[in-house]
Amino acid sequence: MSSAIDELTSKFRQTCEESGETEQRVIQHLVQRLHISRNVSREYEENLTLGQRLADRIAIFGGSWTFILVFLSVLILWIVLNTVILAQLSKSFDPYPYIFLNLILSMLAALQAPVIMMSQNRYAAKDRVAAEHDYEVNLKAELEILALHKKIDALREQQWVELVAMQQEQIRLLTQLLEDRK
Repeated sequence: MSSAIDELTSKFRQTCEESGETEQRVIQHLVQRLHISRNVSREYEENLTLGQRLADRIAIFGGSWTFILVFLSVLILWIVLNTVILAQLSKSFDPYPYIFLNLILSMLAALQAPVIMMSQNRYAAKDRVAAEHDYEVNLKAELEILALHKKIDALREQQWVELVAMQQEQIRLLTQLLEDRK
């Protein structure tokens, strides 16, 4: 099997004029008979800073139904408080058209948008790492399958040689048996 793997790796290197770092790592794992699978998601998450984890949590919360319902409740409370309750007492701090509410919403959007973009960029980078790992695993699996095909072909060829030898021996024995009867 080792010779089949060596032959495959040399053919692979010839077909890939410049095999990259990924291909070299796959070939090294193949030759040393090491597995290449690993949990890239966990590895990626272990390297995140506190700020990156916080940004991801904020983005997850900002895109949830909980946020939408809480945000909608605060808006309705703000409007009811300033339009109905405090307006009757003439102590409304943000009367219609709710300029202060607009300022707060604008500031929230200005802060939330970059946090969401940072989180999306990190998820895109995580997806690229996962895709590269998938490529490595698929390449190693393909090379292993090719090595198994070569081994099965060699075994089949050996069986054919043995079968032909047995058949020739049977023919020899049958001709000898026929000659002995004469």
